[in-house]
This record gives sequence, structure tokens and C-alpha cells, in this order.
Amino acid sequence: MINQNLEIAQVGNPILRQQAQWVTDITDEKLQQFIDTLLTTAMDAKGVGIAAPQVSQSYRLFIVCSHPNPRYPDAPLMEPTVMINPRLVSHSEEIIKGWEGCLSVPGVRGLVPRYQTITVEYLDRYGRLHQQEFTNFVARIFQHELDHLNGILFIDRVKNSENLLYNEPKK
Repeated sequence: MINQNLEIAQVGNPILRQQAQWVTDITDEKLQQFIDTLLTTAMDAKGVGIAAPQVSQSYRLFIVCSHPNPRYPDAPLMEPTVMINPRLVSHSEEIIKGWEGCLSVPGVRGLVPRYQTITVEYLDRYGRLHQQEFTNFVARIFQHELDHLNGILFIDRVKNSENLLYNEPKK
């Protein structure tokens, strides 16, 4: 069976403002197929992360897939990582502002404050618990995607309109 990409929900879609539901059965075949399709969708969209609510599914699940691309040329390269029921365990006191965009908010970038270093826990697609520390850009991706699971968009975290850029030019 060929995976088809999922439609990415755009700002204004109510699912982007809802709390996502905890995943209770990781072994469910439909969930596993959804994960495969979400991975394909993220890669084809050239995103560095994507959360289930962005494709209209209320699961506490996202993928972090940092890689250099036209939107983030300095992004570190990492294997796409499925994170189920993720949570922030601890964070540094240091907060750094950085430019973010979102597949669900096209044409807009914002200067968003995020923790520099975070410790997180999540289940992988096989139900194994992981605890990891992330810094810099990957920490930013995790926090951005975790916000999606809580109905928060990056534009909600921008302190003032001077920290927004519109009509992001194509590179």
C-alpha cells in the first residue's frame, strides 16, 4: 500500500486549538499506519517536525525530523523520531529567542522565546520509554510540537507584532 500525504490543517481550524488525547494503545494497527503516513507527510512537506493535530488527528504524538532545508539551512541532521505521549521533564533557566515557522501557519515567521536546554520523556512507536536532553534547535522543535498537542501555536508566544514576519520569501 502506498502512503498518501495527509492534509495539513491551517490556522483557523479548531483542532489546532484543542488538547490532544493521550495515546493508550500503541500497538493499534491504525495508529501504526498513521505514524507511517505522518512520517511521509513531514518529509514531503520539508518540515522539521509535525504533530498529529496538524493533520486533524487528536493524538499526543509528534515527529521531530530536523534536517537542513531552505527554511532552516543550519538545522542539524537527525533521524526522524516518533514521540508518543511526550512530556517536558525539566528545562534550563536560559531562554533564547529564535525564528520559527509552521506548516499550519504558512507565510508567517515569528521570533519565539524557548528554553535553551530541555529534558524530555516520550514513548517510541514500539512503546519503549526514552528520556533525552535536547538543546538549541532540536529543543525548539520539541517545544513547538509539544505546544501543538496543547492547542498552542507559535504565534501565541510572539511577544509583539514587531517580532512577526509575513509572506516568507521562497528560497
